[in-house]
Amino acid sequence: MSYLMDSNIYVYPESFQKIVELNMVDFDIWYLLDADVATRRYFDLKQRYPNRKLIPFAKRDDNDDIACFEIGKGNTVQLIHDFSSEGYEQRGEFEDLWMWVKEAVREMIDFNKSEGIE
Repeated sequence: MSYLMDSNIYVYPESFQKIVELNMVDFDIWYLLDADVATRRYFDLKQRYPNRKLIPFAKRDDNDDIACFEIGKGNTVQLIHDFSSEGYEQRGEFEDLWMWVKEAVREMIDFNKSEGIE
């Protein structure tokens, strides 16, 4: 399965390619979007948020949060609450993909503990 959109749209950072290579694609409540889904979401995001150039790569299962790179913002990761009104979509920002992975793993742990999985 491919997780990389067309390189004419976006060239992913090495860190993203590394997590795919390591098969770190599912963090229980967060998961990476396959290339086809990411491409569809990319075009949808362009319509909802025309002033931004968001490259979605992961989705949270229990709400409308998505993790995106943003063209022109280096390797930072934008946490977007999709389907929000334009201007209200930003939920957070991570310094880079590794910081987002760290948070996704923490959220996975917290979620499973709350479900009684020790």
